Amino acid sequence: MVRRQSLPLGRVAVLGLASIGVGPPDVRSIPTVLIDRDNIEITETCRVRAGATPVIDADGNGVVQVTASGITVEFTGPALRGAAADQPPDAFAGVGVRVTGDHVTLRDVAVRGYKVGILIEDANGVLVDGADVSDNFAQRLRSTPAAEDTGDWLWPHANDGGEWRGNYGAGLALVGCHDATIRDVLARRTQNGILLERVTGSRIYDNDCSFLSGWGIALWRSSGNTITRNALDFCIRGYSHGVYNRGQDSAGLLMFEQCTDNVIAENSITHGGDGIFAFSGRAALGEVETRDDPAWYVGRGNRDNLLAANDCSDAAAHGIELTFGFDNRIVGNRLAGNAICGIWGGYSRRTLIVDNVFERNGDAGYGLERGGVNIEHGSENRIEDNRFRVNRCGVHLWWDDDAALAATPWAQANGVACADNLVAGNRSEGDEVFLHLRATGGVTRLADNRISGSGRPIDADAESPVVTLAVRPDRTPPRSYDADGQRRPVGARAHLAGRHRIVMTEWGPYDWSGPLLLPTDRVGTQHAYRWLTPDTGVAPTIAATGPVRLERDDDRITVRPTRPGVTTRYELTLTHQNGVIRHTGVFIPERWEVRVFASPHDPRTNLDAWRRDAGGAMVADLDHLRLRFAHAGPGRFIGAALPADHFGVIADGTLTLPAGSWTLRTTSDDGIRVWLDGETVIDDWTWHPPRKHAYSFTLTAARTVPVRVEHFELDGYAVVEVEVEETR
Repeated sequence: MVRRQSLPLGRVAVLGLASIGVGPPDVRSIPTVLIDRDNIEITETCRVRAGATPVIDADGNGVVQVTASGITVEFTGPALRGAAADQPPDAFAGVGVRVTGDHVTLRDVAVRGYKVGILIEDANGVLVDGADVSDNFAQRLRSTPAAEDTGDWLWPHANDGGEWRGNYGAGLALVGCHDATIRDVLARRTQNGILLERVTGSRIYDNDCSFLSGWGIALWRSSGNTITRNALDFCIRGYSHGVYNRGQDSAGLLMFEQCTDNVIAENSITHGGDGIFAFSGRAALGEVETRDDPAWYVGRGNRDNLLAANDCSDAAAHGIELTFGFDNRIVGNRLAGNAICGIWGGYSRRTLIVDNVFERNGDAGYGLERGGVNIEHGSENRIEDNRFRVNRCGVHLWWDDDAALAATPWAQANGVACADNLVAGNRSEGDEVFLHLRATGGVTRLADNRISGSGRPIDADAESPVVTLAVRPDRTPPRSYDADGQRRPVGARAHLAGRHRIVMTEWGPYDWSGPLLLPTDRVGTQHAYRWLTPDTGVAPTIAATGPVRLERDDDRITVRPTRPGVTTRYELTLTHQNGVIRHTGVFIPERWEVRVFASPHDPRTNLDAWRRDAGGAMVADLDHLRLRFAHAGPGRFIGAALPADHFGVIADGTLTLPAGSWTLRTTSDDGIRVWLDGETVIDDWTWHPPRKHAYSFTLTAARTVPVRVEHFELDGYAVVEVEVEETR
C-alpha cells in the first residue's frame, strides 16, 4: 500500500515503492500525485498529473521539486500551467519543474506559462525522455516589419549569474550537470529552447526547438557534449525581409565562453539570426575577470569543437560565426543563402574548414564583409576541398587596425596576425571573386583550387603576399564522430527554404503551421497587412466590414477608407478551414505641416540656434507623419536636396478624434519632443538609436487635437514616426 505523508509547504513524499536497481515497481503500485499547489516535493517513483487550474511558483524554487536520486517521474494528463491562458508571455515567472536529484528520469513532461519550464540543477545522469516546453516565457518584440527597434537585441555575453534564465527564460535549462541525456523535447512559441550552463559529457539529440525568438540550444562554459540530429530552425528576431537583417544575436545554436570538445553534428539550423553563433567569451579575452598571468590567455577560448554535417543556411547574418577559437573543425556542412556570409571566423586559429558547400551567400552583406568564408586576423587556418558557388565572394581574408581588440590580454597572448592560411583543393563556380586578400601582411598559401565563371578569381592587394604551392600539403583528416538519435532533420523543412520565409510577429517568427493575418504598416489613409497560410489546397477568404475597400496583391492586403477625412472603424476577417482570424483598425484624419531643414547646430546644447535654422526649412503638407529616413536623409520625402545627417524636423499637426481612450506612439532616432494640446507629453531629447515612446489619453467628447513634434538627427540612421491608435 502506498502511503502519503503531509509535509510543510505542500511537500509530498511518495513512500513504500520498490527500490531502484532491484527492478521496476509493479505498475499498479505506482501512485499518481496531483499538482494542485506550489512546492510539491517528489521523493519516489510516481506519476504526476497537473490540476485544472494554473499553479504559480510563488517563491521561484519550482512548483514540482524532484529531490531524490534514482527515480522516475512520468507526467500524465494536461500540461502543468503557471499562468492563465490570457496572460502575455513576457509576464510569465517562476519554474515549473525543478530537479536536483541524480539519475532522475523525467518522462513526457508538458509545462507551460513559466519563466523556466524545467530546471535541472547540479544533478548528474538525468534523462529527459520526451517533453513539451512550448508556450513559456518570451519577450514582446518591439521591432516591426517597417523598422528595427534596437532594444530587442539580446546580450549573451554574461551568464555566470544565471542572466540567460533571468532575462530571457528557457523551456528547459541544465545548470552544473554532467552525463545528462535530453531527447524528444519540443519547444514552440517561447524564447529559448534548451540552455546548457556548465554542462559536461551530455547528449542532446532528437529535439525540435524551432520557431523561437532567441536561441534553440545555447551553451555556456559547457564542454564534452554531443548535440546531434536536432531541429533548430527559425530561431530569430530582428528581421524584415528586404528591409533590414540583423538577427539581434539570436541563433539556432549559441556557444559562449570557453566551450571545448563539443560535437555538433547533423542538425538542421536554418533561418536563424546566426545559424551557429560561437564566441570564445569576454572572460577568455580578458574584458572581464582579468588575470595577472598572461600565460592563462594562451589558447584560451572555444576550442577543439567539431561542427559536422549541419545545415546552416538562410541566416539573417552568418551561417556559422566562430571567433577567437582554436583547433575547431567545420566539416561537411551546408551553408547557403546566408545574408552576410557562410562562416565568419574572426581571430580564429588553426580552424579546419573542409568539405563544406557554400552557395549564394553575401547578398545582403555589409561592405566587404560578404560571401562564403570571411576571416579577419586569422592564422594557420586550412580552407580545403570546399565547393563555392555563386557567392559574393568565396574566401575573404584580411587584417585591419583594430586597436581595442589588439589591446586585450587575449590578443597580447595569442597575436592578431593574418598569416599562414592555406586555401587548397576548393572548387569555385560563378563567385564574383573567389579569393579576396586585404592587407594580410602574412603569407596566404594556395594549392590546387579550380575557379570558373568568376569575374575576379583572385584579388590580392600589395600588402597580401601569396605563395602558390607546387605540391599540396597533406590534408588534415577530419575527426570522426558518433551521432546519437534517430531523426533526420536536415532537409526536412526544405519547402521553407529562403530568407523570405522568415516572417516576424510581435512574439517571434511565424511557424507556417496555421493562417496568419499580420499588420505590416499604417501610413495615412492606407493600412497594409500580409496574410499567410500553409499550402493546404484551400485558399482562405478575406473580407472587411465598415466603409473601407480592400486591394489584394498576392499575399498583401491594403485597406483604404471610402470616406477619407472622417474617423473610420473597420474589421478585417480571414476565414480558413479551422476558423476565423479577426483584426480591427481605425483610420484617424491627420493633417501635418512638416518643416525639414539642415542645421549644423547641436540642439541639445544650442536649441535656439537650431530653431532659427528652421526659418529656411523646406515645407511639406502630409496626411501622416511616418518619415523613415534611414541613412538617406529627408530628400526623397520632400523632393529637395538636404544632407543625410545634421538636420531637423518640426511638424505641426491635427488629429480629429472621437470620444474615447487613445494612445499616441512615436519612433525616433535621434531626439524627439511631442506636445499634445500644448502640453509636453514625450521628451527624449537625446542622441539615441531607434526608440519607441507612448502616451495615453482620454477624450470625453469628439474634437480636433493639436500636436507639435520636434525631431533632430545628428548622424547615422534616422526616423521619426507618430501614430495614434485606439486604446482597448
